[in-house]
Amino acid sequence: MAASKPVEPECGTGLPRWQLALLVGTPIVLGVGAVYLWNRNRGKEKQGKKNGERKTPEGSASPVQGQHGATNPDPLDRAQSAKNKGNKYFKAGRYDQAIQCYTDAISLCPKEQKGDLSTFYQNRAAAYEQQLKWTEVIQDCTQAVELNPCYIKALFRRAKALEKLGNKKECLEDVTAVCILEVFQNQQSMLLADKVLKQLGKEKAKEKYKNREPLMPSPQFIKSYFSSFTDDIISQPLQKGEKKDEDKDKEGEASELNNCYLKAKQYMEEENYDKIISECTKEIESGGRYTAEALLLRATFYLLIGNATAAQPDLDRVINMDDAGVKLRANALIKRGSMYMQQQQPQLSTQDFNMAAEIDPHNADVYHHRGQLKILLDQVEEAVGDFDECIKLRPDSALAQAQKCFALYRQAYTGNNPSQVQKAMDGFEDVIRRFQKCAEGYALYAQALTDQQQFGKADEMYDKCIELEPDNATTYVHKGLLQLQWKQDLEMGLELISKAIEIDNKCDFAYETMGTIEVQRGNLDKAIDMFNKAINLAKSEMEMAHLYSLCDAAYAQTEVAKKYGLKPPTL
Repeated sequence: MAASKPVEPECGTGLPRWQLALLVGTPIVLGVGAVYLWNRNRGKEKQGKKNGERKTPEGSASPVQGQHGATNPDPLDRAQSAKNKGNKYFKAGRYDQAIQCYTDAISLCPKEQKGDLSTFYQNRAAAYEQQLKWTEVIQDCTQAVELNPCYIKALFRRAKALEKLGNKKECLEDVTAVCILEVFQNQQSMLLADKVLKQLGKEKAKEKYKNREPLMPSPQFIKSYFSSFTDDIISQPLQKGEKKDEDKDKEGEASELNNCYLKAKQYMEEENYDKIISECTKEIESGGRYTAEALLLRATFYLLIGNATAAQPDLDRVINMDDAGVKLRANALIKRGSMYMQQQQPQLSTQDFNMAAEIDPHNADVYHHRGQLKILLDQVEEAVGDFDECIKLRPDSALAQAQKCFALYRQAYTGNNPSQVQKAMDGFEDVIRRFQKCAEGYALYAQALTDQQQFGKADEMYDKCIELEPDNATTYVHKGLLQLQWKQDLEMGLELISKAIEIDNKCDFAYETMGTIEVQRGNLDKAIDMFNKAINLAKSEMEMAHLYSLCDAAYAQTEVAKKYGLKPPTL
């Protein structure tokens, strides 16, 4: 679709990116072995500290020993007896009686027996949980955690109760601690973390995006956006008869004030993008002959600066203009469809693309961008069909050829079909042989090669991209990530990503990637700074929500480190 972010390589862990911001050190370089070693060492330390503690599993009956057959058992034995009785009531669903027994156990237990006491509080919290008494659950789990800071059950039960009460920030801190303690092996805690991070991200992004200052992307991004269209009239150079102002001055035609659209197109050629919206507005308000074109161009730049609210009325108007050309209306439908997809409204998006295909069935752009939509919707066969139609209409469309290969590759790779993977790889070879100037072809092939761990050849493909498009910051980011995965060369990886920021200081992908790496290095404050820079550059509310999830994950880890001293391995 229009201005879609390049497909990013997946790391070997298969974890979502928010988990990369939590699971320090594992995704790119260290691997799960390092986390296992770290966790095993922690286990030894904890075992050494627990020599005086009872090892009876929770929920099972603890032996009540007494003192050499004495008729009056010691307080701890009496507490254990009360707990065992409470467990029986709990299993029978008699929660009030269970709570009373656990309360007795807490009262009887000597204060120095912190391990046992924390268990009694946690058990009572479990009974309160069955009664949906979330405040009491939180209070008892807090007591349990104060006695045993790394008590996973109590932390997770408190996290669930906090989530029920809407305390997402505190919930995230608790579930982050649980994820780290469990080395990200427990599906329940992972799902809760993911749920809360998404909720926080959406809430923050909704507020931030509503009040954000419009920001023009870099010239390289804008040129890349327009290069994804072949039938976009508004992005074409000035045509014969559409002369520049200085040329018309020479011909005595200086009174072109009503042709502000032509000025806007001139600014396009000069890369003077900040003036385009105002010139289009003048053309629209004057009712000039290029009103439809000016509406579409203004809407396009509203989308580029992230102002979909302003863009939609212009797109709606063009789509419904009877006197607007079919190409203009189809282009407006493509852009509105892409906007709907960014807003996570796939049904509306699909409707717009289908309508564009109906009114302009020979427009290659319709099928190219609808194919990208189908990939996002995981409808790969339909995507390939659209790319084929695009290629039939425009056999020289290198971009569609490359994206078709990538769609086929992802389908074969995720379906674990080696013969089809090889067929897709052969397809890439054919694309870069026939379209040697298509940087996107090399970039997508490089990502597939990276998946196949053919790192050396992937590096060569990225070098070819840089040779063709030296100002494409995204390629430097991908190449930097490759150095980390291939050679574990942190210095080179950071150097390349820093180069990307130097080339394009509005490249949100570079800041996001840098932030993720800084988390893995343990530089959480710097990581949060990088994520915040990316947030300010986000081009859609959905993208901003994702970035907030990364930032919140990193911030939660700083709080966990302060509270519990949990410090996973770093690069």
